[in-house]
Amino acid sequence: MAGTLNNIYRNVNYSLDIHTRAMAKLQEQAYTGSRVNRVSDDASAANRIMGLNSQKRSLGNYIEILSGAQDIQQSASIVIEDMVSFISDIKVNLTQMASGTYGQGLTGQNARERLATEINSTLEYVVSSANTKHLDQYIFASGDPSTAPYAVQRSNGQIASVTYQGPASGGEVEVTPGLNTKVFYAGNNVFGSSDRSEPVFSGGTGAVVGTGTSNVTGDTWLTVTNDGTNYKLSIDDGATEITVPTSGDVSNIAVTDSTGGVLYVDATNLNSTGDEMVSVSGTYDIFNALINLRNLLNNDRGLSETEVIDLVSKSEISLDEINNHLVQQQVSIGMKMGFLDTLKDNLENVKFNAEDESSMLQEADIAQIATDLSRREVLYQMSLSVAGRVMSVSLLDFIR
Repeated sequence: MAGTLNNIYRNVNYSLDIHTRAMAKLQEQAYTGSRVNRVSDDASAANRIMGLNSQKRSLGNYIEILSGAQDIQQSASIVIEDMVSFISDIKVNLTQMASGTYGQGLTGQNARERLATEINSTLEYVVSSANTKHLDQYIFASGDPSTAPYAVQRSNGQIASVTYQGPASGGEVEVTPGLNTKVFYAGNNVFGSSDRSEPVFSGGTGAVVGTGTSNVTGDTWLTVTNDGTNYKLSIDDGATEITVPTSGDVSNIAVTDSTGGVLYVDATNLNSTGDEMVSVSGTYDIFNALINLRNLLNNDRGLSETEVIDLVSKSEISLDEINNHLVQQQVSIGMKMGFLDTLKDNLENVKFNAEDESSMLQEADIAQIATDLSRREVLYQMSLSVAGRVMSVSLLDFIR
């Protein structure tokens, strides 16, 4: 008798407990809107959900990196676009100056000096733009936050020279797992070309190019003097001089400066003193090209008007070279921006699919939960009713 009642009690209690747990779980799902709230709810789904959530976080980080990379490309593109525009304006002004229509009819020295002032202002802006930062990182110094890519040396308040002091190559970042791409740039590759040609001498001293491999870049000035016995050559305005022997082979003299620059000169036919501009196509950069053009327009070397006009005209070659180089860089950046846009779209699609799958696994079907909860409540009430009848059994029921 006692054993039978105990069995009845345990079975009733177990049945009610099952219904209570089931209703509690359904009520939790209805409240949270989630079908899987803990691993025990569905171990397989929970494991998949955790994997998908990890994937979403990783993709979110890469998408954020790509957004930053896109901002950097946009900033770089704007800087280069501005420089191309400046060069175009300068070329137009040079044409107007030559035709006498520049500056409301200014001609000669006045026109040259006014244009030189404009070029000097452009130079200041160009250097500042080349030292542009994005989130405290220099865009054109491979992302190095500590050192500006370009340093200037001034004379009488004006920029006398611009020197690149950044890394030799661009900086990379990981934009997707296992894929690195250049996001930051090395300024010396962006603002200057590196396809060296043979130096060209533009002057009447009789000096011509030697057979050695020179390393001077852009426009360099060869200064030829004579001490009464020997000619002397310099490429740093006399700070360092090389004496030309009066006998022997002088067809390949290495004229050096204090910075390591060297220009090989054939001095065989030297016949006069003076300053001679030496141009090295394929090595121009926008900064020193603007400096040289400004100085020419100001006639800092005391040349004749004819010589100034001739050299200014030749300087347009350097502007064309730099313009073409910058346009190529802009096209390259545009292609990089397109690649990053496509990559970001792909990652966003993968992230969306991961979110969608995670939601399908985790989100509860409220309508189905309501149905199941109603069914469980009915079963619970029926169990209570049955339990009431069973638990009312007494000793008299067994005697009968």
